[in-house]
Amino acid sequence: MEKEEKIQSLHSPSTKHPWKMTSDSGDFSRLTVIKTENAHQRRLKGTCQTVNISENTSTGVDKERDLLLNGSKACKQNDDVQTLTCRSSHGVVSVIGRRREMEDAVKVGLGFMVKGGEKFDFYGVYDGHGGSGVAEECKERLHKVLVEEIVVEEGGNGIDWGRTMKRSFEKMDEEVSRGRLGEEMVGSTAVVAVVGNGKVVVANCGDSRAVLSRGGVAVALSFDHKPERPDELERVEAAGGRVINWNGHRVLGVLATSRSIGDGYLKPFVICKPEVNIRELTDGDEFLILASDGLWDVVSNKVACQVVRKCLNSRVRRKSIAIVDGNRNRAAGAAAVLVELAMARGSKDNISVIVVELNKT
Repeated sequence: MEKEEKIQSLHSPSTKHPWKMTSDSGDFSRLTVIKTENAHQRRLKGTCQTVNISENTSTGVDKERDLLLNGSKACKQNDDVQTLTCRSSHGVVSVIGRRREMEDAVKVGLGFMVKGGEKFDFYGVYDGHGGSGVAEECKERLHKVLVEEIVVEEGGNGIDWGRTMKRSFEKMDEEVSRGRLGEEMVGSTAVVAVVGNGKVVVANCGDSRAVLSRGGVAVALSFDHKPERPDELERVEAAGGRVINWNGHRVLGVLATSRSIGDGYLKPFVICKPEVNIRELTDGDEFLILASDGLWDVVSNKVACQVVRKCLNSRVRRKSIAIVDGNRNRAAGAAAVLVELAMARGSKDNISVIVVELNKT
């Protein structure tokens, strides 16, 4: 009880009212933005990765641009439309939204690992809380830790992705715990996808999410770790913790997710163990969306996939960002449209979105 009181005194939850989403009509063609008295220009960071089609492709992010987003108006700086030049099959947009601080982080590593002659690509979205420190450390380290912790299946026929992801998340959590003083009260969700060798492997810890569009149908590749989820509630209580409904269900009345990296002060109730989903890629697999809950709190899996599909088919045009280079940039435009849709629907969080065209990888 003393621990609970100490935690609650240090981390009293926000008093803001949660935004209520109306029933989803699925009609996003008439996008209306209501400008409130508190509306102001939002800082939007678009990150694009240039890829040269060769075996020696560099994997570093080589271009970042800061754009300004004001409702649904065009992104402009000095009255010139900003251009995102993306020569890859993915697009990334990360925006501070209506928060005062940016706590999200994203990572793309094309060809981050080569095993058995096969190249693998890495995509990660990290949604920090209590500060951006853990999310930034995950951005810098988790994909490297994954390479270090590769576990080969018995018989040496391939990678044991379940054990590999579990060990990688545990090691990342240990690194964070041994890190800077005072960060035991900082944490981050993590949803990562590894694409290669005809598979997509998704590992999730927290309430960021990955969704696959397969044959026109939205397929969830991860499931949010919310304290009110029956199996998570049972696990937290079995460990001696409590889930308190205080401005939403929270572990010890503090944290709105039941799994994360970091958050040492909430262990063993909040754990870092990821759930891993492995899918064989098929000809019907169109694209993958990874995003923080700033998107998923207000946009359903189905609608998100509808938006991206129409963008990739050039039926929705992104006015705020001038898309160049034809098909190779439509994923960036799709990610930007999802961000604007989330903001128009009232998202109050940071919003980070990665869109990956699977038939282009």
